Amino acid sequence: MLLVNGTPQSHVDLDDPTHLEFEYVRRVGHVLDLAAPPGAPLDVAHLGGGALTLPRYVAATRPGSRQRVVEIDQPLTDLVREHLPLPRGARIRVRADDARVGLTALHTASSDVVICDVFAGARTPAHLTSAQFAAAAHRALRPGGVYAANVADGPPLRFARAQVATLRSVFRHVCLLAEPGILRGRRFGNLVAVASDAELPIEGYVRRCARDPMPARVVHGEDLDRFAGTARPVQDADAVDSPEPPDGVFNR
Repeated sequence: MLLVNGTPQSHVDLDDPTHLEFEYVRRVGHVLDLAAPPGAPLDVAHLGGGALTLPRYVAATRPGSRQRVVEIDQPLTDLVREHLPLPRGARIRVRADDARVGLTALHTASSDVVICDVFAGARTPAHLTSAQFAAAAHRALRPGGVYAANVADGPPLRFARAQVATLRSVFRHVCLLAEPGILRGRRFGNLVAVASDAELPIEGYVRRCARDPMPARVVHGEDLDRFAGTARPVQDADAVDSPEPPDGVFNR
């Protein structure tokens, strides 16, 4: 388990890299699993590296995948490489840079999947939450590619609703994967926002999320309309960091 300033950031099982301990990471795993036929290699861009849990997962489940990771904390990456070495032959490159700078540097239409899971402390930086940032992710994706983002929020879920509106202003199809208690505003937690210009495999997400130890709902279509409500897309000029988690939320 990797903790940064007391906040759980990553969990790695070196004996079984397909084991995803955190529930929201498991849901991003579902997105990766359904992004292409089983076992087919993918080009994946990871914004935020942590202990490189998801790059290890992709390397194990989709051998031959090409993966680029943008992680601003070089000492953290050095620590991970020393104590949690990557598997031999894994095509994983890590670049020390700000996530938005690294995203902008990607070639147009170079990725099948872009994943954003970036935190400064326990909050997602504002410049990674805007329509302009989403447009940069859209540019980096191949036609039909998928964007997935970890969205941390709590009641009344204003931040998450705005993120849905933001992604919908850039991508044709959007859905949310999250536990019912979080969606009902009962507690703080992680929602996974998924976006693409291609139809999303909603039924596949539903089946996989229902089998998880902590089952999640898939919110899409009219239900997502109601969730977003009157929220408007976030622009660079008015973007804010994600909400501060309540005290003790990581000690439950």
